[in-house]
Amino acid sequence: MVAVHDPRRPVARAVASVLAQDGVHARVTVVCHNTDPAVIVEALGAVHAAGGDDRVRTLELRDGVPSPAGPFNLGLDRAEAPFVSIMGSDDWLERGALASWLEVARGTGAEVVIPRLAHANGARVPTPAARPGRVRDLDLVEDRLSYRSAPLGLVRRETVDRLGLRMREGLRVGEDVAFATALWAGAKVAFDRRGPAYVIGDDAVERVTYTPRPIAEELAFVLDLVALPWFTALPPAARRAIAVKVVRIHVFGAVFHRQKRELWTSEERRDLSAVVHALDAAAPHYDRVLSLADRKLLDLTRSRTGTADALIAASVRRRHHGRPATVLTRDLSRLLAREAPVRFMAASFLTTR
Repeated sequence: MVAVHDPRRPVARAVASVLAQDGVHARVTVVCHNTDPAVIVEALGAVHAAGGDDRVRTLELRDGVPSPAGPFNLGLDRAEAPFVSIMGSDDWLERGALASWLEVARGTGAEVVIPRLAHANGARVPTPAARPGRVRDLDLVEDRLSYRSAPLGLVRRETVDRLGLRMREGLRVGEDVAFATALWAGAKVAFDRRGPAYVIGDDAVERVTYTPRPIAEELAFVLDLVALPWFTALPPAARRAIAVKVVRIHVFGAVFHRQKRELWTSEERRDLSAVVHALDAAAPHYDRVLSLADRKLLDLTRSRTGTADALIAASVRRRHHGRPATVLTRDLSRLLAREAPVRFMAASFLTTR
């Protein structure tokens, strides 16, 4: 299913890439979210059902909420096939992707098949940094599955119901993180390491995920996630692994993309600190595997006492990969831990080979 809120998005490309898949029967549901369906139908052109292809249907959702959670949930509710898959309207599938995912699912008995991800320029996305050669029965912790924040790929429809999965409505960003994380924790997962890729497009007018927002809005999904009953019931190792990913990708990313000191008001610093303290409470000692540079930035986010310039500078220094400060851990007993930089970087490199 594809959710689209703007007719300027290349949704026709996404839909066409599904219809061009060989050896599978797939129907594409396009959810027109707070936008005129007629305009989307026109954008779809010949690939729409009105143009002669009954494998494409459009649904309309007008909820006035600027979040993809609603349209994706509507699409899931209307899904009838044994397997479902979600797509961004900017993205597309390489030829043969669906057939490859189905083959992996049938060969492994998996409920979820994670695809290879690639950027439009062909560069491979190095997640998840799974155990080398691992294809079936992936583990949330051992295969670092939480680094896949979105449930892209193939998901058995009855598994969605079994786990009670829903996109988190009310969140403008990160609405899919809890969905995906619960899926990795509760389903039988396989990895199509060598198959055709799901391609992340980069030519849209605006990618919502990258739009700067207040910290309280951008990281609201973190506070939501750590309060969910299934999350609090996870083993400590799983909660720590998820917290490390959230800090590295989402918290530190939020800091790095705010390089202007005037953005760091006292309110923004307070909200950032609240998120980090919530993670501290939800997954004690997760930070022991972080690099020296990461710990420096984390200390600044916790304390709220450092200057905006110090916060910005620390967010830049942690990205100078390969330097001692980005490789060594403050706690040397964790230097070779699974989530520590040495093993994590090595596994990430091997994922792209």
